Amino acid sequence: MILSQVGPSAAANVPVAGRVTQAQGEALPGVTVVVKGTTQGTTTDSEGNFSLTVPEGSVLQFSFIGFNPQEVTVREATTALAISMQENSQSLDNVIVVGYGSLDKKEVTSAITHIDSRELLTVGAINPLTALQGKVAGLTIANGSAADPNSQPSIQLRGVSSRSAGLGPLIVINGVPGGNLENINQNDIASIDVLKGGAASAIYGTRGSNGVIVVTTKKGTKETQLDYSTYATLDYATLQPKVLSAEDFLAQKRGTDFGVQTNWLKEISRSYAFAQKHTLTASGGSENSNYRATFDYRNANGIDLRSGRQEYGARISLNHTAPSKLYSIGLNFAPRYINARNADYASFEQALTLNPTIPVRDPSNPTLYYNIRTGFDGPFNPAERLQTELNGTEGKILNFDANFKVNILPSLTTQVTYGQFTSDYFDFAFRPSTSTFALQNEGGMNSASRNYNRSDQRSLEWIGNYALNKNDHSLQVLGGYSYQYFVSEGNAIYNRNFPSDAFTYNNIGTGLYGQVAGRTDGSSYKNDSRLIAFFGRVNYSFKDRYLLSASLRREGSSKFGTDNKWGNFPAVSVGWRISQEAFMANQQWINDLKLRADYGVTGNQDFGNYLSQNLYGGFGYYLLNGSYYQVYGPTQNLNQDLRWEEAQSLNIGLDFALFNSKLTGSINYYSRRNKDLLGNYAVPIPPNTQGSTFANVGTLDNSGVEVQLNAPIISKPNFQYAISFAGATNGNNFVSFSNDTYQGQTFIDVVGLPSPGSPGNAQRIQEGQRIGTFYMLKSAGVDDQGRLLVYAKDGTTVVGNQATLADRQVVGNGLPKYTLSLGNTFTYKNFDAAVFIRSVLGFDVFNTRAFYLGTPATQSEANVLTSAYDDSKYAKLTNTATANVLSDYFLEKGNFVKLDNVSLGYTVKFASKYARSLRLYAAAKNVLTVTSYTGGDPDTLPINGLYPGINGNRQYYPSTTQVMFGLQLGL
Repeated sequence: MILSQVGPSAAANVPVAGRVTQAQGEALPGVTVVVKGTTQGTTTDSEGNFSLTVPEGSVLQFSFIGFNPQEVTVREATTALAISMQENSQSLDNVIVVGYGSLDKKEVTSAITHIDSRELLTVGAINPLTALQGKVAGLTIANGSAADPNSQPSIQLRGVSSRSAGLGPLIVINGVPGGNLENINQNDIASIDVLKGGAASAIYGTRGSNGVIVVTTKKGTKETQLDYSTYATLDYATLQPKVLSAEDFLAQKRGTDFGVQTNWLKEISRSYAFAQKHTLTASGGSENSNYRATFDYRNANGIDLRSGRQEYGARISLNHTAPSKLYSIGLNFAPRYINARNADYASFEQALTLNPTIPVRDPSNPTLYYNIRTGFDGPFNPAERLQTELNGTEGKILNFDANFKVNILPSLTTQVTYGQFTSDYFDFAFRPSTSTFALQNEGGMNSASRNYNRSDQRSLEWIGNYALNKNDHSLQVLGGYSYQYFVSEGNAIYNRNFPSDAFTYNNIGTGLYGQVAGRTDGSSYKNDSRLIAFFGRVNYSFKDRYLLSASLRREGSSKFGTDNKWGNFPAVSVGWRISQEAFMANQQWINDLKLRADYGVTGNQDFGNYLSQNLYGGFGYYLLNGSYYQVYGPTQNLNQDLRWEEAQSLNIGLDFALFNSKLTGSINYYSRRNKDLLGNYAVPIPPNTQGSTFANVGTLDNSGVEVQLNAPIISKPNFQYAISFAGATNGNNFVSFSNDTYQGQTFIDVVGLPSPGSPGNAQRIQEGQRIGTFYMLKSAGVDDQGRLLVYAKDGTTVVGNQATLADRQVVGNGLPKYTLSLGNTFTYKNFDAAVFIRSVLGFDVFNTRAFYLGTPATQSEANVLTSAYDDSKYAKLTNTATANVLSDYFLEKGNFVKLDNVSLGYTVKFASKYARSLRLYAAAKNVLTVTSYTGGDPDTLPINGLYPGINGNRQYYPSTTQVMFGLQLGL
């Protein structure tokens, strides 16, 4: 046997056989053995053995996921070919999951970022993508209430892309689109692939406009294994707003003295929020079958007194491959039960504004809570609400998918996948008869409601793959069919005035609301939609140097108008592996260099059902013969032209590995135009029956540069240090509000702020401007009477309350221009550590809290921030005449740098049949924030969506620092 790179010769066929093993000598079954340049090949059996007949001099290619590929040239017939394959710790990073398949990283010609499970952050959260925050350039994951145990993050890729349709990427779990991330245990994730380029996501048609996130879960192992992991987290409130104490409140003559000292924030908060999670995983199997079963339990409390979440979940994966390799079967089954108690964000707002001399309990009857009647509009006792009112949901989630794959030929396969995602949420609410809020607003009656909502998604995917490798040519062809059915339904009931509080929300029919026994207010709904698609893709490679991929998806949706049921979504991408060229042969410092470009058209149909149709609804009641009858009339205009939003995306990228792969990464420039944006557009009556029509109007541009870098700086036997960097810029421009049919509107004013007063709208979406534009009065300082001065339209200075709407102007923008992160990982013998830093730069934020509570001009009988009476600029606004004038005086820079995640672990491996390994670790999230923003943690403000940089109401949930302690045991 001679190792060589020589190709096959025109020689006689000879038999060849051998055995493939791992480095430790263990047999390696399932290794693909192919004669280079042909489709002839086989796979190793359960003992790693293989045999086939090939032309003398053939080059055999050995490949297996997780190991470095090998090539061997056989010069003579042999039955003792021994191949030892070396495990590649980065091999999983080299397998990129693309739409309906996977490619080797070197074959990828579109913008895709691969994250292995080992790279995910150590956090405790219900959504596993929280562990991806800051890891992928261009992907922003934000959660302004991360400490709320029921809060889900907002996920956005490459900027805002729509007015009224969905903004989040499509989630694909194990090849089934539309998955529920709430039902995935982070321990079950094998990898996450983020499809950012239009060519990568175009294969998903009308749902690929916002990008695609592909989650691949772990499968069973050949060896029987049992793993147990657990963690406990403690969340502590950080960067909390500080308000006047009772003593200071009276000293500043802020309001009435009710005779006590109450720290309202303390009355509604826990000193820390505790959460725990336990996960038990069993896996095993044989040469042809494997299983993996995961069971988990989580119990988490929020920082407020009421919120919490208990859940039980499981995920079972079964896989079987026929001994002949003719077919394989896979099954995933994942149920989950949730019992959630909801937080009340308004309670924290009340805790800040309430007079700190008001008692929590009624002094005349301590068994009752004090009835609060002073402060901002709609005051209530937050301690009473959180401790006596019930509000939450009981949820059930069931995910199921099964696939059947047939290997018709070594180069031809077909696969059918069926998936079903079902979720049931049964909400509950109850307010007792003792409620002071009910006394003030609901006639002193107790009340209850139950809302049931069910959604079901069923999908059928049928794909076929053909591969051909001949000499310098490589061809992969994909064709497929997709069918998806979505249905949502639910009902709601409400009643008041129950004879007893004992049944809470469990006996709603006994209510006497309206003095009519058994009366209830109820409603119900049901709607559905369908998607059908045919798609195909071709991947071609010449000499592993010149790469081409082209795809087309033709898709129809029942949501669209009768004139636009079907659409075509093409994509093309090319790649040039420059490092494989002859002129690069002497470049020792360049290991790999690939230039690529892609263009794709994707759609967005993430909006409500039946919006293209003429709908009729209740139009009041008509009296006939002494009885009232429900009257129906038109409630929505017909729009037969309604269609998907369309995104045209261009991406140019460079992938590289330099200095003996000590520096790897990619650079991408993207430009995306979103056309036919969906939204309500003002129309005349008549000829329309309604004053607005849901239509495709508007154009929005996004562009930017993304950089992803990885560098193993030190790689010693006992010490390793690696860094990772992700950075992105985002340029945004709202191009147009008009088209050939709908014209005239050039802007809409958004983010209307609530009372006290009538502040008006804080932002404007306008042609020629970035999303997030602050449009308000421009401040000219404060006069000697403590009044806010602003600039009028003609440039003169006027007192704020004398300005008009015409004096408003563009004063800032809340959409960040830059997002950056830096990851550091260390390994020393059995110790491992990680430090992750995240930053968001280049945006303004409106200090809503300072606007309402940060000045001495805040209305009497309401508490204020301590900064209202220190040397801050807000302390200068002492005149109540301009207290509610909306201006950029309250705009601040939102830039921040955050020590976001720190972890330390210790792992010991056992040479025992009873245990494999034990890992102990500790981690902390949101450790330190460096910012000039005076309103607390700027990370609680939205940076995704149409209204970045501002909270449109006074409600909030505290930011916390999370400390985690965990254990992982392998048996």
